Amino acid sequence: MFTESSTFRPGQSTLLDSDGSYVLRLGACLAALLALRLAAVHAATIDLVMDEAQYWSWSRELDFGYFSKPPLIAWLIRGATEICGQSEACIRSASPVLYTFASVMIYATGRALYGARIGFWSAIVFATLPGVSYSSLLMTTDVPLILLWTVMLYVWVMLVKRRSMGFAVLLGVAIGIGLLAKQAMIYALLCIACHAAVSHDARDTLKHRRGLAAALVALALFSPNIAWNALHDFPTAKHTGANIGWQSPYLHPLSAVEYLIVQFGIFGPILFVVLARGACREIRAPRDPSKILLLAFSLPVFTLLLVQALLSRAHGNWSATAYPAATIFVTAVMLELNRQTLFRVSLGLHLALAAAIAAAPAFARTWPVFEQLQFLRSVVGWKEVAGAVRAKLAEERYGAILVDSRELAAEMLYYLRSSDVPLYVWAPGSAPHNHYEMTRPFTAATPEPILFVSLRPCAPAITRAFTGVEMLGVERVPPVRDEARDVHFCRLAGYKSRLRRLD
Repeated sequence: MFTESSTFRPGQSTLLDSDGSYVLRLGACLAALLALRLAAVHAATIDLVMDEAQYWSWSRELDFGYFSKPPLIAWLIRGATEICGQSEACIRSASPVLYTFASVMIYATGRALYGARIGFWSAIVFATLPGVSYSSLLMTTDVPLILLWTVMLYVWVMLVKRRSMGFAVLLGVAIGIGLLAKQAMIYALLCIACHAAVSHDARDTLKHRRGLAAALVALALFSPNIAWNALHDFPTAKHTGANIGWQSPYLHPLSAVEYLIVQFGIFGPILFVVLARGACREIRAPRDPSKILLLAFSLPVFTLLLVQALLSRAHGNWSATAYPAATIFVTAVMLELNRQTLFRVSLGLHLALAAAIAAAPAFARTWPVFEQLQFLRSVVGWKEVAGAVRAKLAEERYGAILVDSRELAAEMLYYLRSSDVPLYVWAPGSAPHNHYEMTRPFTAATPEPILFVSLRPCAPAITRAFTGVEMLGVERVPPVRDEARDVHFCRLAGYKSRLRRLD
């Protein structure tokens, strides 16, 4: 399958090149990266991003589904907080741990396809990808998804090699649990279908009820979330459809270009170019079944999302599932062609970037260079907003807090978690647009008086629904040194429940 460069010859039996030696070195490297990232998580001065705060609030009410995502992220956060508490560091600490396990699975897959050497370097390359370095400091749905995807990829490789019913069942387990992590696990079916379309071995693998067994197991594991969606009028499906957003005009070339540029940043510019050139070469003249397998589990995802970006929009992280297979592919290509200098430059660049990304959250509030990053502006200052709300609550006994955005609801639920005043969300339409409008909508039964908190002036569309409205002023909360976030407060009472809200 693979011809090693002159630096390594098949059949060498020295201790340096033994499987055990690679395992030990990989363990040492991944442990060092894990220690760095755990330290970065604990030293971070940034607040929870909106998605993290939302997932934390979900974890307080365990269920088989939530408005926009399956339940695994909430289950994981609940498990972490039961172990180490409710801090931001505890919530995020599972992320670098899960990425470490994903890197181990990359090693296992690379080893199964090409041997321990390629497995080792593939795992190191994956663990230091810019996208992984960034994502490993946050607890999002991509984290468990990528772990389950790497498990699925390894099991598929072994299933193609051995064609056993046991691996077919494990494939179903990986896909089923992966679907509980994020809807994007469905891409696995597309990738398997593409591999079967070009590989006789892959087609044979799905025969003799092995494909059916995998599908039934996956469906059984995912069925609780399907049932939850059915009971709640399929909010996750509607949210996903809204995210796809195909509307006239149907061509957005700039969106497609932006999507491609972001991929260079996530995967690394050198690796992305190697992937593109290597894929073109392998497609023109297929020689290596292992490379065909790896491309089948990466190119379809890129292609699908590039089309999505052209027709509407596509966030860069939506293609995260393409990178495990792509990492093994580019590693094999570079080492096969003996591109050691290029390989070292890419790895060195990614290591330096990993160190910078790890340091950034710790100094986000003090280093002027970080003030220009829009992301950091949006993830500092929420503690101070909560402090301003807490001060208002101390001035009078309120029956409830009312907010008008999902972001504010998520952040305040976390940073006011010690308060006993319930929080509700103003839902302007008849159908909910987010989880809080579905589970915490303002109703006529909401206890009064109400402290209305908004990042905008108290909207007449809301205040006119009450007979008693008192403006309580504006607090300026500085998220970074040169900017401030205005927090508006109003006291509301006398809800006009008989009036129909048309806004």
